[in-house]
Amino acid sequence: MNVYKHDSKSLLSQRRFGPLFVTQFMGAFNDNVFKNALVLLITFHGSVVLGLAPAVMVQLAAGLFVLPFFLFSGTAGQLADKYEKTFLIRIIKAVEIGIAVLVTAGFVAQHVELLLGALFLMGVHSTMFGPLKYSILPQHLRPEELVAGNAWIEAGTFVAILAGSVAAGVLMSIEHRGPLLAGLTCIAVAVVGYLASRRIPAAPAAAPELRVNLNPLSESIRNIALARGNRTVFLSLLGISWFWFFGALFLSQFPPYVKDVLGGDELMATALLGTFIVGIAAGSFLCERLSGRRVELGLVPLGSIGLTLFGIDLWWASPAAASQAITLSAFLARPESWHIIFALVMLGVSGGFFTVPLYAMIQERSAPAERSRIVAANNVINAGFMVVSALLAGVGLQLGLSITELFLLAAVLNAAVALYIYMLMPEFLMRLVVWFLIRVMYRVRVKGIDQIPHEGPALIVCNHVSFVDALVIIAASRRPVRFVMDHAIFRLPILNFVFRQNRAIPIAPARESREVLKEAYDEIAAALADGDVVGIFPEGRITDSGEITAFKGGVSRILARSPVPVVPMALRGLWDSFFSRKGGPAMSKPFRRGLFNRIELVVGSPIAPEDATPPALQTAVSELRGDWR
Repeated sequence: MNVYKHDSKSLLSQRRFGPLFVTQFMGAFNDNVFKNALVLLITFHGSVVLGLAPAVMVQLAAGLFVLPFFLFSGTAGQLADKYEKTFLIRIIKAVEIGIAVLVTAGFVAQHVELLLGALFLMGVHSTMFGPLKYSILPQHLRPEELVAGNAWIEAGTFVAILAGSVAAGVLMSIEHRGPLLAGLTCIAVAVVGYLASRRIPAAPAAAPELRVNLNPLSESIRNIALARGNRTVFLSLLGISWFWFFGALFLSQFPPYVKDVLGGDELMATALLGTFIVGIAAGSFLCERLSGRRVELGLVPLGSIGLTLFGIDLWWASPAAASQAITLSAFLARPESWHIIFALVMLGVSGGFFTVPLYAMIQERSAPAERSRIVAANNVINAGFMVVSALLAGVGLQLGLSITELFLLAAVLNAAVALYIYMLMPEFLMRLVVWFLIRVMYRVRVKGIDQIPHEGPALIVCNHVSFVDALVIIAASRRPVRFVMDHAIFRLPILNFVFRQNRAIPIAPARESREVLKEAYDEIAAALADGDVVGIFPEGRITDSGEITAFKGGVSRILARSPVPVVPMALRGLWDSFFSRKGGPAMSKPFRRGLFNRIELVVGSPIAPEDATPPALQTAVSELRGDWR
């Protein structure tokens, strides 16, 4: 729901984000220049190293880079929570320069053992930096900018992976001087990253009183337990780790897929990998645009559906095996090749939809004093999932599965895992239903949504125009809103799923059920006591004239028991929609106004509970609505 005028590109020009983006981009770029240059050195010049064949050494190198994520993520998370983050970032980036010097010495001497040690240290560098780059974002960005910030970080990371891989191939292909140039590039990039880190604004310590546990194993276990304390955050961590499982399987098998299935060469592998990464970047920014400057969990199921559908589509579009070698230009000249390219791009787009909201939600819903340690827990789980992914691919190939069949297996597994996560956490599917209904039927403009308090209890009152009024407000609000609604509306098909997952409170008139009425008021009081936002429609029924009718006394009964701020708001433009009662029963005349109708939600300033009488609230809502029904 794009309800604000917002240019996410402006973040790059601002000191509170631009230097951090450059710092993390250079770090990811450097990782991949070094890793890929080392792989090429081992593959083409290593013959036997430490008594091991090049293929085994390549796997050992990959393991050495991942190992620090298991060993030191717990420590990294503690340090990031305990100390000022910018200070730590500058230390880490300064150390990266030293590692790059060691890399250069190893490349000049072609000393593979030294380079393997440097690779381990580079893994330590990335392990220490990871919790800092994600936990610092909520300190420097406003809540409505978190999705845009994460979109830039995710897109930048994957572009850096591609650029670093290409740069390593180009540098190492230069005869005689290639390894030296690769090392000098690592030094130059590390220096640029350090200079950029000098521009990052200060980020005060979130938990300065924290005592650092030097046992990395026990601390990693403790961090995972910390993350499990928040069910939504932990399931989001599992979702992100699953994406890395899925992505690692695809990326690790991509070169042999291009060579053995498509018959391509290194240039074609790089070009097709580029299409996948362009898709991730496009999906990340499209996610930011469609989410309307809020963490929109409804896009996560959309992304998981895309990963499965386009993973199956890639299997369907791919040949069984290459019949002959083919150049990139010849591949592009084949009409059927564009089906493969389309599937790769859409896989990337789906990945962006899947991960960006999850990262943003972890940052938003984690306690500030624990945020870095929760990100560290995510890094441990990510590394574990990637190891399992590699094992699954190895076992599958040993059992005779083709590469395309591995892709198909990953797509089917993704559907099963996604379904399991959404059964545990139906909020994701609820948000998808809300996002889809509101997106298909309306173009929503929101004014003053920040009037809803960022924390603490509040009561929302609004005019009641249609059967989707609550959904519009749920979609616009950054905080969950527990709506009080007529028990008959609560039981409506499809909408009932949304209302139940949003913990709506059904209510009935006294003449129908005094027991249900009493239970509703008790639950409202309990919700406000817990610091929730509760929403009511004081008219007591959906209008059949388009006009605002008298507000009933229920609001006074609520405030007498729970004196909290009251936020008036008004819906505009819904009166003659499909879900309104204009001209007869609602939902009886499909597409009465077509699709993408313009509506507005206008939010006023909070009113103190002692001033929030029904007549005063009705006047406030009427003024907000104006003449547009």
